[in-house]
Amino acid sequence: MNQKLEDILNLALETPEEQRQQTETLNVGFDSELRTWELIVKYHGSLAVLETLGVTVEYLIAGYAILTVPENLVDAVAELEQIEYVEKPKRFFYSQVSPTGDRCFPPVTMRAPFLTGEGVLLAVLDSGIDWNRRDFRKENGETRIRFLWDQTLEPDGRENDAAARNADVGQGIEAMGQGPRRSPLGFVQGVEFTEQQINAALAADTEAERFALLPSRDVSGHGTAVAGIAAGYDRENGYSGAAPGAALLIVKMGLPGELGFPRTTEIMRGITYALIRANELQLPMVINLSFGNSYGSHDGSSLLERFLDNAAEIGRTVICVGSGNEGDAGGHVAGDVRENGTVELAVGEYEQTLNVQIWKNYSDVYRFFLRSPGGSETELPMQVEQGKYTVELEQTRVLVYMGEPRPYAVPQEIYLDMIPAEGMYINSGVWSIRMEPVKVVTGRYYLYLPGSAARSGNTRFFRPTPEVTLTTPSTAAKVITVGAYNQIFDSYADFSGRGYTDSERTIGVVTAGLTKPDLVAPGVDILAPDTFGGYAAVTGTSFATPIVAGSTALLMEWGIVRGNDPFLYGEKVKSYLRKGARPLRGEQAYPNERVGWGALCVAESLPG
Repeated sequence: MNQKLEDILNLALETPEEQRQQTETLNVGFDSELRTWELIVKYHGSLAVLETLGVTVEYLIAGYAILTVPENLVDAVAELEQIEYVEKPKRFFYSQVSPTGDRCFPPVTMRAPFLTGEGVLLAVLDSGIDWNRRDFRKENGETRIRFLWDQTLEPDGRENDAAARNADVGQGIEAMGQGPRRSPLGFVQGVEFTEQQINAALAADTEAERFALLPSRDVSGHGTAVAGIAAGYDRENGYSGAAPGAALLIVKMGLPGELGFPRTTEIMRGITYALIRANELQLPMVINLSFGNSYGSHDGSSLLERFLDNAAEIGRTVICVGSGNEGDAGGHVAGDVRENGTVELAVGEYEQTLNVQIWKNYSDVYRFFLRSPGGSETELPMQVEQGKYTVELEQTRVLVYMGEPRPYAVPQEIYLDMIPAEGMYINSGVWSIRMEPVKVVTGRYYLYLPGSAARSGNTRFFRPTPEVTLTTPSTAAKVITVGAYNQIFDSYADFSGRGYTDSERTIGVVTAGLTKPDLVAPGVDILAPDTFGGYAAVTGTSFATPIVAGSTALLMEWGIVRGNDPFLYGEKVKSYLRKGARPLRGEQAYPNERVGWGALCVAESLPG
C-alpha cells in the first residue's frame, strides 16, 4: 500500500472497476472512457516533468494541483519526490436530501446484494416526464423507458387495430418514429410511444427534430421529479434515485387541451394500461401514484379505491400511493354530536366556490342548520324529493344533496356546494354548521373541504381534526400508503396526511382494524430532477412515495428477479416494509395514525 496515497484512493486502485461502479465513492474521479484518474496533489518544486508523461496539470494556489493521470501511471506519479500527498476527489452533496441519502439504503445498494431494481418495471402515472434527460437513459445513451403513453396528445385518425400496428412495426424504427400516432391498443385517448420510438427521437440531431418525433412534455415538472426520485440515474452529476436500474413505464395523465389534474377515469385507464404492458413484458411491477383528493368517506369504499385493491391482486404488482399533504391544512373536522354539534368554517375572500362534505352513520339522525357570516340561518330538511335542493343565504347559493347508503358503502353523505348567487364570490367570513341529535346510535360526524390546492389558505375549519386527513386513493386497503417525515429532525412532517388506527370510527372498512399510513419516507427538501436540466429541492408526500416505490423495486429484484423469494409482491412486500420500518423521534406507539409502522428502512426490510 502506497503511503503517499490516501486510504480510499488505495482502496479504489485495488478494487476492480466493475465493483467500484457499484459503490457511491470509490469510482469518483475515474473517467472510464479516457481511462484516467483525476487526482488532487500537494507538491513542492516543479511538476513540469509530468507534462512529458502525458499528465495534465492544473496548478492551484499554495502548492496544490489537480492532475489528470492515465490509470497505468498513478503509482509512478505518486513515487515522484515532488509529490507529497495524493487524494482522489469526493462527491459533495447539496444540503437537500438525495433520495438514497437515508442510512438504510447503502447496506443493500452499495454493498452486497448491490440492488438497483434491475428486472423490475416501475410505472409512474403523473404529469409526464422529461424523457430527454440523462437520468432516464442507459449508459449507452438509449432510453430506459419501455413505454410512454401521453394521454393529452391527439392520436391520428387511422383505425387503431392490431393489424395496422403490426404493419408499422415491420417498417422499422425510423418509420415508427415518424409514422401514425395512435392510442394504446384497446384505448382511444392519447398517443403511445414505444422504446424504439423514444430511441429514434433521442437519436435526432436537434431538439426541434426530437420533439417533432416525440412531442410529449412535462409542463409542471412534477412527474419528472417523481420518476427521478424513484429511478433516475446520472453518473456525471452524481445523482441516483432509489432504484436506478429499474425499467420505466410512463403515463402522462390528463385530457387534450385541458390544464387541470387528471380525472378518476384517466387514473383507471393508466392503471389498466400498466398492468397490460407488465404482463406482456413479463416483468414484476411497482406503480407509483403521487396524487390524491379529499373527496370521499376515506374508508376504502369508493370505486377507485376498490379498483386499486383489485389491481393490486393482478400479476406481480405493488401499488404505492402518497397520503397527501392535508395533515395541517385545516380541511377536516370530526366529532361527536352529543359533545359538540357545531362546526365553524372560515371562508377566505375571493372564493368563487366551495364544497363541504358531511359524512355520518345512516343509523344516526340529526337536524342540520346552516348559518352564513351575516347571521342568516336555515334548516336543511332531511327528507326531500330526489334528495337535493337549493337554498340562498346572503349572496351565496347553496346546493344541498342528502345522500343515502350505497350498495357498496354504508355511510351517508350530506353534500353542500356553495356558489355565488350574485357577483363573483361567495360570502367570506365565518359560516357554521349546527347538528342537533334526533336519534343517536354512534353520534359521530366527519366533515371535509376540498384539498388545500383547490381553496384559499384562509379557508379552513376553526378547530380542525388532523386525523384521517390522508387523501384518496391512499385510503385503498391493498396499496402501500406512504406518508412523509422530516429527515432533518427525524420526526413526523406535520403536512403529511394522517390516517387511522381509530377504534371509534364507525363507517367503512376502517372498523376492520386497517391501519394507514403503512409507513413514512423522507419528504422534506428531496433533491429531484427538474425540467430545466438541473436538480431542485421538492417537499411533500408526492416525493416520499417514489422513494418507497423505488425501494419496493429493490425488494422485488432481490426476491423475484434473483430467485430468493418468487412471491415477493403484493401484500407480502407491504409486510416486509412494515417489519423493517424503524422508530422516529417523538412517536411512542406503533402503528399510529401519523407514521404507521415507522420510517422506511430498506436494509431491515430484507429477510435474513
